[in-house]
Amino acid sequence: MNQTPQRILFFDVVCNLCNGFVDFMIQRDRTETLFFSSLQSEQAQKKLNRDSRAELISIIYLRDGEILMESTAVLYAMADLGGFWVLLKIFLIIPGPLRNSIYQWVARHRYRWFGKRDTCRLPTEKEKSRFL
Repeated sequence: MNQTPQRILFFDVVCNLCNGFVDFMIQRDRTETLFFSSLQSEQAQKKLNRDSRAELISIIYLRDGEILMESTAVLYAMADLGGFWVLLKIFLIIPGPLRNSIYQWVARHRYRWFGKRDTCRLPTEKEKSRFL
């Protein structure tokens, strides 16, 4: 990789829901502009402030130098896939506290509903260049 990635999605690597979301994003990111890293990683410690990493309940999207969290992170990351995914930005008209309360409710129950991995996700050979 010759340049610093401008769009990094940080996620909880032991969360099955989070891993499913990452798989979804990888499959649809035709331009391969999105990169991925664990919230628990050294990369997250370098790129994110302590407050944003305080709890592992959030997906964090570092987008062109801006830290986006929770529902905003998900909506922008999906919109950045291009195509009709851009239409998801319409949900940004819903006030952030309302969107995030729904996001946080799902996040609090994600291990119970979707399960938890015993080990961290390991990218496949094909995915390795996309993980930091």
